[in-house]
Amino acid sequence: MAKKSAKSDKQPGASSTSDQTLGKYLSSLRGMKKMTLREVEDATDKEVSNAYLSQLENDKIAKPAPSILHALAAVYGQPYEKLMGKAGYLPASSATSALRSGKRHGRAATFANENLTDEEEEKLIEYLSFLRSRRGKGGSS
Repeated sequence: MAKKSAKSDKQPGASSTSDQTLGKYLSSLRGMKKMTLREVEDATDKEVSNAYLSQLENDKIAKPAPSILHALAAVYGQPYEKLMGKAGYLPASSATSALRSGKRHGRAATFANENLTDEEEEKLIEYLSFLRSRRGKGGSS
């Protein structure tokens, strides 16, 4: 009986995100955004169907294609690397360290919270070049 009450004391969202499956994590993100399955389907331009997302959220599909994760990351405003880690494409520690370290690679727009215009991306790259020149590092990767 003690086991049952200990389990019932736990809040539905109380487990940390690292303990959640990809499906449960996606479900919680959709809940926080207050979006329906169909709204997510529309937001991804039908790249992720509502039926497919339902299967993902119910852990019937554990490892969706990276393109699916990319579309969902954009809709939910989450780091793509985090979803890739939860799906098993990246070791969890690798995904976390990529997010925390300054040693990221790729285009500036990849790490933006919102889509950048071409002009914004160009200005960011110019500013980055300026910062690197001031530090005496030529920007080698």
